[in-house]
Amino acid sequence: QVQLVESGGGLVQAGGSLRLSCAASGTSGSIFRFGWYRLAPGKQRELVALATSGGSTHYGNSVKGRFTISRDNAKNTVYLQMTSLKPEDTAVYLCYGDDLTLVYWGQGTQVTVSS
Repeated sequence: QVQLVESGGGLVQAGGSLRLSCAASGTSGSIFRFGWYRLAPGKQRELVALATSGGSTHYGNSVKGRFTISRDNAKNTVYLQMTSLKPEDTAVYLCYGDDLTLVYWGQGTQVTVSS
């Protein structure tokens, strides 16, 4: 069974940076889309960034130019470098992965940005 485990969340001041990591285990094949969504109180789940196994990336409009996604296929790990953080980036960041058949979610890691 595939498990996604996030790390790297925390509390940071506005304008600061954080790096999230998500490691996949239990997968015998590659994860096609690997990345991040976020869920803030009172809001719908929002795409943050996805990276395909072929190297394509896709970002949510609210993070373009500030966040960078990368993945290490050999380690089955995806990273999210977040810079110029804003209070509205405060959310639980959920790791996402799919193999074109099944979808996997991590438990989430809290990111809190203070003003």
